[in-house]
Amino acid sequence: MSCRIVVLISGSGSNLQSLIDASQQQQLGGGSIVAVISNKAEAGGLQRAQRAGIATACIKHQDFDDRDSFDAALREEIDRHQPDLVILAGFMRILTSGFVRHYLGRLLNIHPSLLPKYPGLHTHQRALDAGDSEAGATVHFVTEELDGGPAIIQAKIPIIAGDDAATLATKVLSKEHQIYPLAARWFAEGRLSLTASKATLDGQVLPQHGVPFDGN
Repeated sequence: MSCRIVVLISGSGSNLQSLIDASQQQQLGGGSIVAVISNKAEAGGLQRAQRAGIATACIKHQDFDDRDSFDAALREEIDRHQPDLVILAGFMRILTSGFVRHYLGRLLNIHPSLLPKYPGLHTHQRALDAGDSEAGATVHFVTEELDGGPAIIQAKIPIIAGDDAATLATKVLSKEHQIYPLAARWFAEGRLSLTASKATLDGQVLPQHGVPFDGN
């Protein structure tokens, strides 16, 4: 089966690139990226998409009076592409409840912490400040609670002496590039779904932290 994917970005698009690479290598389980949309015209990820021959659009949030009208315009642009799955890849906007409900069950995000720890910003510094022994990233379904949707897959890295927020960010990002295409593939293959507010894989409800990523 074919799965049409729209990716939303605000920045350089390194997670987008990992998804493009997986798609080009036939590793998205029949998933194909049909459009990349940004709220920033200068987002480097738009060039990545264009180089890969993927349609792009920019909907600038500054052009709208409020969040609802921006989200309505964004939704209209997304729906033009008839997506089965919408992926947030560094999209730095808090989405309205109406937007989230419209795509509920087909909207994924990746967050640079071991959720439910450290929703929101400054995740790596918060892990260091707490004296944690590990950090990581979590792919999750998006719900109306910020960074609070059911976890799908989670990758961990050890925090070692000398680590700071920047080194953690680099190490965690390399894991993000592995687990995000994997989650997208599971969805495209029809194995992953949001059922009764729970993430399920192959019909089994996933644990609170999702599937632990073992590097394979």
